[in-house]
Amino acid sequence: MRYLPLTDTDRSAMLDVVGAPSIEALFSDVPESARLPGLIEGLPLHASEMAVERHMQRLSDRNIAAGSAPFFLGAGAYRHHVPSSVDHLIQRGEFLTAYTPYQPEIAQGTLQMLFEFQSQVARLLECEVANASMYDGSTACWEAVVMARRITKRGKSLISAGLHPHYVSTINTMAGFTGDVIDYTAPVLDAAADDEALIASIDDETSCVVVQYPDILGRLPDLAAIAEAAHSKGALLIAVVTEPVALGAIKSPGELGADIVVGEGQSLGVGLQFGGPYLGLFATREKYLRQMPGRLCGQTTDAEGKRGFVLTLSTREQHIRREKATSNICTNSGLCALAFSIHMTLLGEAGLRALAAENHRLACLAADRLGAVPGVELVNTSFFNEFTLKLSGNASAAVKALADRQILAGVSLGRLYPDAPDIGGGLIVAVTETTTLEDIEALAAGLQEVLA
Repeated sequence: MRYLPLTDTDRSAMLDVVGAPSIEALFSDVPESARLPGLIEGLPLHASEMAVERHMQRLSDRNIAAGSAPFFLGAGAYRHHVPSSVDHLIQRGEFLTAYTPYQPEIAQGTLQMLFEFQSQVARLLECEVANASMYDGSTACWEAVVMARRITKRGKSLISAGLHPHYVSTINTMAGFTGDVIDYTAPVLDAAADDEALIASIDDETSCVVVQYPDILGRLPDLAAIAEAAHSKGALLIAVVTEPVALGAIKSPGELGADIVVGEGQSLGVGLQFGGPYLGLFATREKYLRQMPGRLCGQTTDAEGKRGFVLTLSTREQHIRREKATSNICTNSGLCALAFSIHMTLLGEAGLRALAAENHRLACLAADRLGAVPGVELVNTSFFNEFTLKLSGNASAAVKALADRQILAGVSLGRLYPDAPDIGGGLIVAVTETTTLEDIEALAAGLQEVLA
């Protein structure tokens, strides 16, 4: 007998309370194109465990593993070498099974780890305070936008053309529920970010200016100039960092005047992992502390004078009255934060700077070599470990053709911006310390072949 916890009468009663005509109506915010009208075509209703394993293995064999081929994918998710000690330590039972500290006084190990993580993030981003992590970079970005609204009492956000389109999509989705005005246009293939146009768009109604650093095309916007312009109009600057390794080589956003700095911490300790779970970074100025979402761990002393850790601030709806909460995010990416913190500890400041230097060195070699291929033009004049190429042919077609040759060439702009055909020839290429000279030569030869 099947266990059915709810009857049709129960469901009807609940739908009446929430005012929905049917269960399907509860999913009205999900686009029709993203909903399945029925069962998945071709998927059997049942199969044996061994048959399922064989089927899944056949599907897996169609993939190209990141470590098995020349790999140049980036655009917000990067392949870096993660020391084996990171995985060894996060697999310890006291870390792997730990959950959100509802009784923080008995979760001293978890709280200390989060305190150290916050300290590392605050120093990396050059901000006075950082929280104990968010879900990922895109949701952290939206939380920064809505935080700026609370601070400035304004509802217009100016989004740089260089912000990752997935982050823009997250902002637009959430703004549909809050009524925020989002001012954004897609980028053009140009060597430099259009800082002057962005600055000229800041007005007295602007709540915040959101700028990715480095941006989606690998360019480095002038954060200091944008911060000055934003502050002159009473707006905040939100800087978004999708590649934290870059901060081992370039100035941190907080140093350049950013009021809120958010980002994706996946590059350090976490790995690619098929798109998640990832790790949202969030830091700000101390004067905005009580408007910061999530939670904050602090250091104190107990009644015997011994060092201890506490959950200092939890401005979320599970801990305080919902109408007083700054966010409905109900946890943090604790295990990913631990992986980030262990990797950062193993590197240290000198190690991070050396890692960043190696990334940039290899990227420069790749840019020079690929830019010399007939039919390929290097767009950037400055970059860290990621740059954009303009191909004579369609970039999406080139990426597919190279994948058939076991080369993961990069991310085509046509994939990221399907409604902007004028940038369809753009290809974003990321180079990290895992890239070899042989990989670069393979990509150069492959591009020359598919563009011929």
